Amino acid sequence: MIVVHHLNDSRSQRVLWLLEELGVPYEIKRYQRNAQTRLAPPELTAVHPLGKSPVITDDGQTIIESGAIVDYLIRRHGGGRLQPAPQTHDYDAYQQWLHYAEGSAMLPLMLKLYVSRLGDAGAPLFPRIESEIANHLGYVNQSLQGRDWLVGSDLTGADIQMSFVGEVAGSRGNRENFPHIQAWVERFQARPAYRRAIERGGPYAHAR
Repeated sequence: MIVVHHLNDSRSQRVLWLLEELGVPYEIKRYQRNAQTRLAPPELTAVHPLGKSPVITDDGQTIIESGAIVDYLIRRHGGGRLQPAPQTHDYDAYQQWLHYAEGSAMLPLMLKLYVSRLGDAGAPLFPRIESEIANHLGYVNQSLQGRDWLVGSDLTGADIQMSFVGEVAGSRGNRENFPHIQAWVERFQARPAYRRAIERGGPYAHAR
């Protein structure tokens, strides 16, 4: 059985959502962030040397990195669901979103989180960080104009992979000026599989 090594308030929540959409049985092994540092506990290093989440174990393998996990689960357990047909333009776009989510979009949002902890010392960096966030969110917002989902006419793994970007943008106060992102987040958060994943995963600060 698939085991999801689930850290609270983390990217692993979208892995639970994906598994609920696929209807694949899975087990959750829970880990709690340090209340002061917000870092993952050292127990995660027993699963993988980096000690990061998400991590899944399946069929004797340990798989890290959100995009790789989404791709693996859909290829191995999706039965053709939640991804476009290979060798189509939609599939090329789908792959780009899988990589873009963590390769580019999350960087300024994470910088905002860490720099905000510096207080006045971080103030000179904020204009550039906010500019980069607005640039990325503007791109995503434009991509969602006139459509419900990022690729094609139905939910795909691209939406699940990118969901954390939309949710964190909201919890960091950066979503108000991007109505298409706001509507997209509300749309996927209303899905029954998403709600089941929240119930199984536990409290999730970004589900708003």
